[in-house]
Amino acid sequence: MAWLTLIVETDAKHAEALSEALLEHGALSVDLLDADADTPDEQAIFGEPGEPPPGVWQHNRVSALFDADRDVAGIFQAAASAVGLTELPEHRIETLADNDWVRLTQSQFEPIPISGRLWIVPTWHTPADPEAINIVLDPGLAFGTGSHPTTRLCLRWLDNNLAGGESVLDYGCGSGILAIAAIKLGAARAVGVDVDAQAVTASRDNAIANHVDNVQFYLPNNAPKGSYDLVVANILTNPLRLLAPLLADATRTGGQIVLSGILEAQAQDVMNIYQQWFDLNPPIFEDGWSCLSGRKR
Repeated sequence: MAWLTLIVETDAKHAEALSEALLEHGALSVDLLDADADTPDEQAIFGEPGEPPPGVWQHNRVSALFDADRDVAGIFQAAASAVGLTELPEHRIETLADNDWVRLTQSQFEPIPISGRLWIVPTWHTPADPEAINIVLDPGLAFGTGSHPTTRLCLRWLDNNLAGGESVLDYGCGSGILAIAAIKLGAARAVGVDVDAQAVTASRDNAIANHVDNVQFYLPNNAPKGSYDLVVANILTNPLRLLAPLLADATRTGGQIVLSGILEAQAQDVMNIYQQWFDLNPPIFEDGWSCLSGRKR
């Protein structure tokens, strides 16, 4: 059995209403994504600690799934009319072939070698090196499987620089991968923080799956106060700009910070902000992404 996918580019004013209208007119599911993801215009939509979420993205991509026998063009026309769109926004209709989706998804996630001693291994694989530090992690609802350059950059930094015994704050922890890796690499304790409750739940589950103690995960307003030997934040440039005072305050004097989720073209801008607190190292780049690090004065 095949399906049809309707992909629509639309603005913040109509994105949520159009999504609801497509569901009401027979869509099996609807996804709403940032159409500018992985570009300098990528936009974080979560509020910072104590602040409400600011809403949806300014430039949205609505993706709706339909049975193959549905009149998708007609449904789109009706849904657009229902939300007050007099002209149809840019869109396309694609055929989605039937597959064994579980096997297809699993085939995309092989064990990932981070270094000679550190691997990310999905649960359906046997570790290539049982003696290595293997982090068991499946793709899920939270960011951070080791496949993205920003995650790999942070993991390599941890592998190369943790001396053992550190306290670590992972701000924007996603799947919890960096906090879990820090403990497995010798840190004494780690705290992960994320604005997404699903990420906090996923992180806790992943810590249990990896038999990791001395790591806890929180929503921002519930996180313990204090300073850390190492603060790592693999998020996005705009949140890193806004969070700079908070992350600097969370780093003890003489402690270190690691920042990623930054496009290569944005690295200097972020460095200009953080250098008021930190002596920064030269940035490290991979596939157009940056990793910044430094020590607090």
